[in-house]
Amino acid sequence: MLILECPYCGVKAEETEFHAGGEAHIKRFGPGSSDADFEGYLFNRENPKGVHFERWRHANGCGKWFHVVRCTMTLEVFGSYSAQVSEPPQEIRDAITAKRPGWCWRDFA
Repeated sequence: MLILECPYCGVKAEETEFHAGGEAHIKRFGPGSSDADFEGYLFNRENPKGVHFERWRHANGCGKWFHVVRCTMTLEVFGSYSAQVSEPPQEIRDAITAKRPGWCWRDFA
């Protein structure tokens, strides 16, 4: 079972208190985008064996969305941060690099 921490209200709880919302940092295309861009947004998702960035919602608490970085092999959680940022904080990237040298995920490393 995952133990997650809400970066907004500071509650640290089991994953049953939260609701998973899929992959984080997906580029969304607005009106007037090409069919290929919209298709990519709808259907193309990472499914890595290793470090993964996900969206979660504190369903039984403050109700806010946030991002979590975890390893899909070990279920180790590297941290959580606000969903209003476009890339993960440097301290989380450093924590990942310390345990998984050479990792990469999309444009982050």
